[in-house]
Amino acid sequence: MSLFKRLIPTKQGLGDAINHLRGPSFCLFHSASDSNMELHSQDQEVVIALGSNVGQRLHNFNKALQMMKQSGINITRHGCLYETAPAYVTDQPHFLNSAVRAVTKHGPHELLEVLKKIEKDIGRTAGIRYGPRPIDLDILFYGKFRIDSATLTVPHERIWERPFVMAPLVDLLGSDIENDTVACWHSLSRHSGGLFESWEKLGGEHLIGKEGLKRVIPIGNHLWDWSQKTSVMGIINLTPDSFSDGGKFQCVDSVVSQVHLMLSEGVDIIDFGAQSTRPMASRLSPQEELDRLMPVLEAVVKIPEMNGKLISVDTFYSEVASEAVKMGAQLVNDVSGGRLDPNMTKVVAGLEVPYVTMHMRGDPTTMQNTENLQYDDVCKQVASELYLRINDAELSGIPAWRVIIDPGIGFSKNTRQNLDILMGLPTIRAEIAKKSLALSHAPVLIGPSRKRFLGEICSRPAAIERDPATIASITAGILGGANIVRVHNVRDNVDAVKVCDAMLKK
Repeated sequence: MSLFKRLIPTKQGLGDAINHLRGPSFCLFHSASDSNMELHSQDQEVVIALGSNVGQRLHNFNKALQMMKQSGINITRHGCLYETAPAYVTDQPHFLNSAVRAVTKHGPHELLEVLKKIEKDIGRTAGIRYGPRPIDLDILFYGKFRIDSATLTVPHERIWERPFVMAPLVDLLGSDIENDTVACWHSLSRHSGGLFESWEKLGGEHLIGKEGLKRVIPIGNHLWDWSQKTSVMGIINLTPDSFSDGGKFQCVDSVVSQVHLMLSEGVDIIDFGAQSTRPMASRLSPQEELDRLMPVLEAVVKIPEMNGKLISVDTFYSEVASEAVKMGAQLVNDVSGGRLDPNMTKVVAGLEVPYVTMHMRGDPTTMQNTENLQYDDVCKQVASELYLRINDAELSGIPAWRVIIDPGIGFSKNTRQNLDILMGLPTIRAEIAKKSLALSHAPVLIGPSRKRFLGEICSRPAAIERDPATIASITAGILGGANIVRVHNVRDNVDAVKVCDAMLKK
């Protein structure tokens, strides 16, 4: 067995490197012989990398995360999800890679044993080094400590040469230094600028989207690289009182006909809403919503042309979300960001589907009240409030790689504020990045279609007359970084999206 002695660094070397970062204490472990002494009792913040390229890769990830939580590893943040080309041994399938931040009382070697057991339980065998594996779990950082023993080296010795490790590792940070532990991780980098500079030296964001490193969201039965094109989400309201098309789709046959039309016009996602969220709309019960929704979903999932397209359910009820996903929906679109049903985020975490988290103050009956329209800086405050909701969702078990962000155009905003958001999407991303780079990379959905503020600007009181204004607004949003546009008129907006995407690629 090994005895690990605590040593305090001298002023040279590591001590100098961290002195400007408020001088956090370090522990340096060296191998010796005798007995084993481990850290225990106090919580330590750790970073663990995940990789899988054998079997059902995403299932392996989900199982590993579940087993980690059950083993006393409390996950607080997730990196983005990456599909990556294999390194070192290249004749093998592509990997999924990510990383998590967590808090644990396990000592470093005890943590290593826990992770090895999880790997074994999921099916990993010895195999060849760098070869195929159902799951690979590596300790990248352990608290403020540097560890060097016969069985464990922390920081992990190959971090700095691996883009597929550095990308999700940097995702776990905010652009602002958060605490002493994170400052220590920066100081252990090979570059004076910390982990951010190490990532930039490898290529940084310029590497993302290339063949060997794609940022993806698991959705339906495939991995979605949302950087390739802007997706068009078509709106179908199954309500008698929605502001634009209320009452048009009250029977299954009319819905199926509209679905066929949207498919022929190039829609990517169809969003079904069985509850109106227009200002002052009365609230249905979950059962009333399901009574409207389920017969429609049952018919739509049988349409052959829906193969390769996605079904979204627009609801703030966890019960409706659960039943809709069982019927075939692949996204949950929640205008409340989890605030109108305390079970929503936990239920969606268990459903393992992407979660659209929208910003709204109050509820549809109160969102346009004077107090809910008070902002000093609407983009910064929307970003801050959205981050809090997304962070709650993440702590409930929804990883960053399943989050889609919606700033909530038309919800608790006036005309000027809606315009500020359309023009300020980069600001919203930058503000979220201060807390979490992973969440700042999430796809952004905007939904200005036919909304009242467009009518106010263009003097178009009838919602159906606001399609040209909608095209202008989604064009501004796409050029500002939106990845999904939610619209009533699919045909004309698909054309607008194609032009925007062509400009962005050029």
